[in-house]
Amino acid sequence: QVKLVESGGGLVQSGGSLRLSCAISGGHLEGGRLDVYTIGWFRQAPGMEREAILCPNSEDGSVYYADSVKGRFTTSRHTAEDTVYLQMNNLKPEDTAVYYCVAGYFERMCVGVYDYWGQGTQVTVSS
Repeated sequence: QVKLVESGGGLVQSGGSLRLSCAISGGHLEGGRLDVYTIGWFRQAPGMEREAILCPNSEDGSVYYADSVKGRFTTSRHTAEDTVYLQMNNLKPEDTAVYYCVAGYFERMCVGVYDYWGQGTQVTVSS
């Protein structure tokens, strides 16, 4: 059974950076994929709809970035440790949310099938 566990959240001042980790168990990353899945990132702020912020396209490998994070957030991976990262720079108060990594089959603009979710990690950005 695949399990995803996020870590690295916390409180940071506006303009600061955080790196979130998504540790994978029950499967292994190969070529950036977990079996047929790629690892994307979503977030949900209080009282708001869940937002897909970054998804590697499962068909062509291109990465979709939501406009709200484009130019500030990137993803990387450590294949040997089965870990995917979300690097977040120049954080803003509006980035405050619970962040989730998701193993899914993503098509254009993060539309797709989301099969495995982590438990989430809280990111709070103070002004």
